[in-house]
Amino acid sequence: QVQLVESGGGVVQPGGSLRLSCAVTGTNFARNVMGWHRQAPGKERELVASMTRDSSPRYADSVKGRFTISTYTAKKIVYLQMDNLRPEDTAVYYCNVIYLGRNYWGQGTQVTVSS
Repeated sequence: QVQLVESGGGVVQPGGSLRLSCAVTGTNFARNVMGWHRQAPGKERELVASMTRDSSPRYADSVKGRFTISTYTAKKIVYLQMDNLRPEDTAVYYCNVIYLGRNYWGQGTQVTVSS
């Protein structure tokens, strides 16, 4: 059974940093397409960052240069390092894995950027 468990959300001031983690179980980690999405109130869910083992990471224009997606393969964890956070980054962040053609989602973790 595939499970994704996120952690690391919270409240941070503008300009601050957070690191989100997503622990993945039940997949062949090396074959995953991994990503982070977010959904702000009243808005559609959007892709923030994605990566595979064989390709360079991709980022939404709004987070380029501020967010970094990475993996710790030995522990099957996907990270999203978020620096220089802005109020418009406030959203629920979801870990996403595509494995053998199926989408899997975490439960979401709230990130709030506010002074």
